[in-house]
This record gives sequence, C-alpha cells and structure tokens, in this order.
Amino acid sequence: MNRRHLLSAAPTALLPLLSAAGAEKSPAAPATAPATGAGRRRLPIGISTYSFWRFKNDDFRPAEKCLERAHEFGFDGVELLQMQLPDTSPAALRAIKRRAFSLGLPLMGYSTHQGFVSPEPQKRTDNILKTTQFLEEAYDLGIPTMRVNTGRWGTSKDFDELMKNRGIEPRLEGFSDDEGFKWVIDSFARLVPEAEKRGVIMGLENHWGLGLTPEGVLRIVNAIDSPWLQVTLDTGNFLEEPYPKLAQLAPRTVLLQAKTYYGGGEWYTLDLDYQVIADLMRTAGYTGWVSLEYEGRDDVLPSIQKSLELLRGVF
Repeated sequence: MNRRHLLSAAPTALLPLLSAAGAEKSPAAPATAPATGAGRRRLPIGISTYSFWRFKNDDFRPAEKCLERAHEFGFDGVELLQMQLPDTSPAALRAIKRRAFSLGLPLMGYSTHQGFVSPEPQKRTDNILKTTQFLEEAYDLGIPTMRVNTGRWGTSKDFDELMKNRGIEPRLEGFSDDEGFKWVIDSFARLVPEAEKRGVIMGLENHWGLGLTPEGVLRIVNAIDSPWLQVTLDTGNFLEEPYPKLAQLAPRTVLLQAKTYYGGGEWYTLDLDYQVIADLMRTAGYTGWVSLEYEGRDDVLPSIQKSLELLRGVF
C-alpha cells in the first residue's frame, strides 16, 4: 500500500489492529487514582549572590561569577542581591539574564533595600520611586518575586549597634509605632499597582525595623490585603524562639531565605534545626523556593557546599 492508501485504510482496516496492540502494551487504568500527597515534593534550592559576596569578598562581586559558581555547585536557581549590581541598565540586566539562562539557572528572587519609616514625606516618596525602579529591574530580569523592607527608625549609630541591641531600635523622639506603620502601609499601597503591572510579587521580609516581629510584618501585609505583597521569610532574623514566629509567617511566604552559620556568625549565631523548619513550612503548604544566605565565618565555598547538602537533605 502506498502512503495515501495506508492513511485512508487506518480508520477501518487498521483500527482493530491498533486497538489490539494498545491493549497488549498498555496496562489497565487503575480503578481509583492514587491518593494525592502520598509523596513529598522536593523543593528547589537556590542561593543568594549575597552568600558569595557578603559585602567583602570582592572576587565574588560580579553577579556572573556567582552564577557560574552556583551552576558548578548544582543549585537549582539564583537570587540576585540588587546592591551587588554596579550596572542596572537594561542592557546589563539582560546580559545577566542571558547568562543565567545559558547555565540553566532560573533567576528566582531579587533582594532590595528601601525604607519608609520616616516622618518626611519626600523621603518616603523617594523610596517609593526607588522601589518602583527595582520592580522594573526585576521585570527586565524575568524575576517573579522581590524582597522588600519596612526600613528602620535610624536611631542606631550603625548596624553593629543595632545587632548589639538584638535588632531593637528606639523610635524617633516625638513619634509612635502607629505613625510608622501608617507611613509604611501608605507607601506599599502606592507600590502594589506598580508590582501588579510588572507581574512581580513583593515579599516583605522580617528584617529589623517594623518588620522585627511576625505581628509587625502581618500588620502591614494584612492591611494591604493584596496578592502582590506577601512575605519573604528569613530563617535567621528571629533571634529568640524562632520556630513559632516562622510558623506565623509561613502561610504568607513566597520565598524562604535559609541562613547558615558555619564557624559562627558575623554578629550572632543561631542553632537552627532545619528539619523543624522544613516540617513547619510543609505543614503550611509551602512548595516554593528555598534560597541559601550563608553568614558564617568559615571559608565560603566549602560552607556553601555543606549548606546545600543540609538544605537538600530536609527540603
């Protein structure tokens, strides 16, 4: 038979043969589908470029070098620290995006800094404009979520003093926490439409300032009540009784930042049980990315390898 005759014959002459062959090779469908959730889904493990650079390792300042190392270690993706990028022009960002793609590494997070805890309207507006620009950068990079902060009162002399006081900072004289929360909430209300326009979810981190407590983070996120402002959850920023606090924020989390401290931390060390953290995130239904932030004193590269093995083991 030629090709045309073969095709014309298929519906009639060949169908019984095809059906018989299929019956021999295909097992019968099960009477009932297997129960959902029977197995555990492996969470993707990424790394923040901050883990390599740490504001001090100049060899790892270039994002491209961090991408290459992340690829060599076998990470699933990379979170970019915005402060690490000396050039944020569209061309420079697209070059990073292209390099990540060539390495098979999704860019899954963008970590930025801003502050809205100020009685000066112009300062808050300036930070809104800056954060809008960060959202545009995340959009150019193809990154779906961006870490944001509340900012701090600014009454600590420096970060060392803030850490000495366990992240607790006195308010500006003459102002209240309620006023501070209003400034932050009003600022994020202006940013949500910008995030939605670009398809970038903002994740408010538990990162000092008014985000020092889970109640503070949720006060802001619940007041905004938008899918475009959720939580970036940092395992290392609750210095006392971390697990119940992490559990409070787990249901709203869009990115989990996992800190490790091999050799002890720069300002403090937390002995975190990542099996406990993995279990509480699983209980909350979290199935997203885990991003390593290494903050220990031991050599960076061997410690990153150990951290990856730890996180893969529990997540």
